[in-house]
Amino acid sequence: MLSGRDLVTETARAVAFLSRIPVPNRYFETHDGSLARTVAAFPLAGLLITLPAAALLGLLALVGAPPFVAVLAALTLHMLVTGALHEDGLTDTADGLGGGRNRARALEIMKDSRIGTYGALALILSVGLRIASIAALVPAWPPLATALAWLAAAALSRAVMVWHWSSLPPAKTEGVAASVGQPDPGATRMALAFGIAAPALLGVLVLPFGATVVALIVAGFLSAGFTAFVRSKIEGHTGDTIGASQQIAEIGFLVSLAILL
Repeated sequence: MLSGRDLVTETARAVAFLSRIPVPNRYFETHDGSLARTVAAFPLAGLLITLPAAALLGLLALVGAPPFVAVLAALTLHMLVTGALHEDGLTDTADGLGGGRNRARALEIMKDSRIGTYGALALILSVGLRIASIAALVPAWPPLATALAWLAAAALSRAVMVWHWSSLPPAKTEGVAASVGQPDPGATRMALAFGIAAPALLGVLVLPFGATVVALIVAGFLSAGFTAFVRSKIEGHTGDTIGASQQIAEIGFLVSLAILL
């Protein structure tokens, strides 16, 4: 369990790792580069990283902007803040798992920075499904509820990243994911607790409770299925599959809410 001061430090490190938001150097003066404990703060960092885009979405919805315009503007801001980090992981994962006939070839494709057909389709579907889902919520829910739904998805999906990461060994000895270590079990439990509690609490206070519970279940099943598929294909995680797990969980959660309107 992290103390309040440690939580602030680890959250700052998580924000720096998961986004392009500048973080003061003092948070890294004694840091050894490991993310084993930092992952506990991933869901909280996800909330902070998504907050500017969610606030913009709520503001545009409040002033009556067309739903698709509001969501596209907010998602553009979000990608600028994150540097499209998880989208990049999704495209590389789709290319590798879709085009690689064996483990070695899949890992080789995932290392290639060029985007192939599978990656391009995955990126189009990821952006399209999120825009369509959130745009469906805008006219149906109050602006605050729609913004909070996105924040709930942000917290949950960053917790899923940690779960995917901790559930599989590194698929290769080099790369970012292998270099920063495996998540600490206690940090993993803390991340999952916060990632599930945030949308559940919002489901009680603001969002439709039944729809939120179903969305959590759907996101969980999709994440478990994706992790099992990755295990069968490459026998472990990479930084790309960790990023892809975030995208899959967020999409599953938001699409479920849109369907259950």
